[in-house]
Amino acid sequence: MLVLILFLIIGSILVYISKYNFTPVSVNLGVLVVSDVPLFYVIVGSILFGLILSYLAYLIHSVSNSFTIRGKDKEIKKNKDEVLELTKNVHQLELENEKLEHDSGTKSEDPNAL
Repeated sequence: MLVLILFLIIGSILVYISKYNFTPVSVNLGVLVVSDVPLFYVIVGSILFGLILSYLAYLIHSVSNSFTIRGKDKEIKKNKDEVLELTKNVHQLELENEKLEHDSGTKSEDPNAL
């Protein structure tokens, strides 16, 4: 419903602009010269061209961000795997330490231990 209302408002604005801007103008596009084009068409064409260029710039920026995020996700996954491997290693060393303490019968007192 909101889209329909926006289309009606934009359409009304375009009708108002076209009603008062129908004087023929000449458009120079470098080598190409187009004459007797209504000013309304030049205005609408300029707006559409600007919207298309801004959409392309947004699209390029969005693709660039998605590649950056994909690289960061891969880095996070690699670091999580490394943390998991180190945690397994620490656990294995703790088990080995407990086994050595039971075999020797003496318990070392470490004031810095957790």
